[in-house]
This record gives sequence, structure tokens and C-alpha cells, in this order.
Amino acid sequence: MQIAPNFDAAQWKALQLDDAASHDWDIAISTFDSRIHERYINPVDFLVAAETDTPLIERRFGFTILAIDCLLIETFGAFIEGHEDTDGCSKATFCKFLTARPQFSNHFSEPLAKQFYKEFRCGVLHQAEVGGSSKVWSVGPLVQTVGDAIIVNRNEFHERLKIEFTAYLQELRNHTNTVLRDNFRKKMNFIARA
Repeated sequence: MQIAPNFDAAQWKALQLDDAASHDWDIAISTFDSRIHERYINPVDFLVAAETDTPLIERRFGFTILAIDCLLIETFGAFIEGHEDTDGCSKATFCKFLTARPQFSNHFSEPLAKQFYKEFRCGVLHQAEVGGSSKVWSVGPLVQTVGDAIIVNRNEFHERLKIEFTAYLQELRNHTNTVLRDNFRKKMNFIARA
């Protein structure tokens, strides 16, 4: 089973990650980086770039971009917290990411994160539409509220998510982050069924 481009579960299982100074940590982090970029970040970057010269009113990829980015938020949250999956803790994991990670925490209160989870994450992924009167846009601030509605800039959201991913990779490279590394291994072992 491929867990990243040119890297399979057997290769993951062969890594020696008990030693914090092991060179295999570089391989593990690089593999994860490749997995996320090739499957999620690069395709979204392509979608964003494809609409760069498109008039604002004609841009149509916002739902797809947010659907992928919402999947990534839940995935990153699971890695950070060491959840094998998010069954039964999806909302808490998602909202904690938005309210705790630096690129989002100044923009999302707990109530706003819960509303975003319901109207965007659940709305787009389960109903193929944004809930309430909230909207997806490609310009303006990261997130704004107008009455009961949330307006999210899908491009800014994606850029901030990429920054968070880069920061997470840096945190993993620090061998003293033992809890974060243990949580990462738990999730990757589940993926590779190690």
C-alpha cells in the first residue's frame, strides 16, 4: 500500500524511529510532507492558480478548495493530537485546530469555529453546499461575519493552512518534541497499519 509517492507501508514499518536522533526521522517527515503535498496541497494550489485571471464573479472552485482544506484541517488535527481517526471527535479536533494554531487562532473564537465546522466543513463535505447564508469568496480578509453569516476567503485560508503545515513539519523536526512525534507516529502507524 502506497502511503506517499514512491513510499509504501513496508518502507514506513522499516523506519527506526525509537531513536530521536535517527536519520529515519528525516525520511518519515519527508514522506509525510510528500503525502500531503502531492495528494492535497498541490492540487489546491493548481485550482487557485487556474482561476487567477478569472473575473471574481466567474470563479467556481471555492467549494472544492475548501472541501480539501477542511479535510486537511481534520487530518492535521489528528496528527497533532495522535488520533488514529476522528470518529467521535471530528468537531473537537477541527475546532481545536482553528482556535489553537497561530495562523487561525486570532480569527476564530470557539463559537465561530463551531459555526465554521457546521456550515463549511459539514455543509460542503456532506451536503455539497455551505450552510446558512455563509459564503465562499476569493478576496478580502480570511474570515468575516456579516450578521449570522460567515464569509471566508478560500485563497487566504489555503495559504494560512500551508503555513501551518510548514510550521508543523518544523515542530516535528525538533527531536525534543517527543509528544508531538509520538502522536505523529501513532497516526502514521495507523495509516500504514503498522
